[in-house]
Amino acid sequence: MLEHSLDLNWLRDFECLARTLNFTRASDERNITQSAFSRRIKALESWVGLPLVNRATYPVQLTEAGQQFLPVALAAMSQLSESRQSLRDADRGDSRFIRFSVLHTIAVNFLATRIDELQRQIPELRTRVLSDSLSTCCDLLIEGAVDILLCYYHHSVSPMIDEAAFERKDLVKDRLVPVAAVEPARTMGWDLARQDGPPIPYLAYDRSSFLGMVVENTIDRKCLNTETIYVDSLVETIKRRLMTGSGVAWMPETAITAELDQGLLVPVGDDAWSATLTISAFSNPSGFDQIAHQLWERL
Repeated sequence: MLEHSLDLNWLRDFECLARTLNFTRASDERNITQSAFSRRIKALESWVGLPLVNRATYPVQLTEAGQQFLPVALAAMSQLSESRQSLRDADRGDSRFIRFSVLHTIAVNFLATRIDELQRQIPELRTRVLSDSLSTCCDLLIEGAVDILLCYYHHSVSPMIDEAAFERKDLVKDRLVPVAAVEPARTMGWDLARQDGPPIPYLAYDRSSFLGMVVENTIDRKCLNTETIYVDSLVETIKRRLMTGSGVAWMPETAITAELDQGLLVPVGDDAWSATLTISAFSNPSGFDQIAHQLWERL
């Protein structure tokens, strides 16, 4: 049997659960669904080879193995963070890189173009972008591993960032809209408002992902005549399936502007099926040098 490799996020999840002793509160703090959080704790227990949490008590308690493993996990996270900071300091040299942690779709469809514009305005600007999940991006900011976090904000699913410690800037509005390739949409009559006919093939985000949670909140108790045929966490991979006419999917408008303008994609639902998102930036500018301050002011 193949053995799982250790994921640093599992250690962060375990520390959070050990502190809160509550799966719901810990999953909220880690910005993932409770089911996904539980799976990651079980994956860590599988890696260790012993139960770390006693789920039969309320509140949950750490087992004896969990109590022994907690200081090991905390020490490992601390050592990794210190090592990363040392490497960052050594890497800076005379030309300091400003580091971003960014959701992948924002990096591709917003930040890349914005950095091009900013580097023309600030020729000395040097940047490094780390694309990952929302929880990892938030952790990187909180631990000081990056200077700026870019993420989506939505009224039902928002990152838990201490706004007393970090400044927030709302940069641009985006919309999450249900769309399909024009030919199959017209030929097959795909419309989310229709309840009759064969189910519409649906390309879905993983429910533990940020966009997956926003879509679930948008659908809520609406009746959907769809059949999920594909699940992924990345906008770009779902978009590839979308463009081949495989089904309908919710897409950020920033990711499909050209395709909508060219008539390659069309909406398959009215505004009631869409969600408004905000691309927001978080940082603590108090430690910025002059170049970083210029970037933050113009971002």
